[in-house]
Amino acid sequence: MTAVAHEPTTPAEGLLEIFMSLDTPEGFRAELIEGEIVVTPPPDGEHEKYISRIVRQVIKHSRTDMDLSGNKGLRLKSGGACPKNHAIPDVTFAPVESDLFGGADSWMPCEGVAMVLEVTSTKPQTDREAKRRCYARGGIPLYLLADRETSQVTLFSDPRQDDYREHCTRPFGKPLTLPEPFAFELDTTDFI
Repeated sequence: MTAVAHEPTTPAEGLLEIFMSLDTPEGFRAELIEGEIVVTPPPDGEHEKYISRIVRQVIKHSRTDMDLSGNKGLRLKSGGACPKNHAIPDVTFAPVESDLFGGADSWMPCEGVAMVLEVTSTKPQTDREAKRRCYARGGIPLYLLADRETSQVTLFSDPRQDDYREHCTRPFGKPLTLPEPFAFELDTTDFI
């Protein structure tokens, strides 16, 4: 008997197969965002500083105890003829009581995620636009973006179809209110 390799039936399926077979160099990460394979190098120290400052505050001040995962792969709905998006937020937050990460595959569904965090790095437009749309399509309630280039932090909320209907932007140095289940003021003075 001869084994026959599976042939992709659509360009989107072919792109997804290519993406899933990638072997990225150590420290790099690959994502499939709106039909484009995006490979990013390891982050710099400033990028990690912003993540650390935010994570510490969430752990210390959040009304709901949160689990978090750095660089957790999420499968998200696609837009148009693109394959399903595969995004890796800098941090994914979920209530501890949901045990969302326990037993999860490398690429997990986004149901139950409370918030994702991105800190801009080498491709800030991807974080500002394409990833924002992906997270909204996935129904992730909150998307927190720390934009180092513009020195602002933005909280996107109320996801509807391809985007978030609400957003609140504050310059670094000003507090930003995180709603339930977090329910605290994010201090951004350390970001300056």
